[in-house]
Amino acid sequence: MVTILLEGVLFAAFIAVAVALVAYGVFGHTPLGLWARQSANRRRIEREVFLRCPLHGDLEERDLVRLPTGERICPHCYAETLDGIA
Repeated sequence: MVTILLEGVLFAAFIAVAVALVAYGVFGHTPLGLWARQSANRRRIEREVFLRCPLHGDLEERDLVRLPTGERICPHCYAETLDGIA
């Protein structure tokens, strides 16, 4: 019984290692991996730019105000806009 369980565990470990090696080969040494890294870098840079207000500097995503249109805006700019309207 123990040998059957051990064989099952070792087989699952073998499959996991094989999948990890294939993923490493594909994402590390092919154009697909290069594309994935470049896309991740682009998303990271866009997120950093999105979280920087030109007037008030860097902000946390949780601090932003969501407008009814779905856009997000700096809370300081939002308060200034409301003060200007009122």
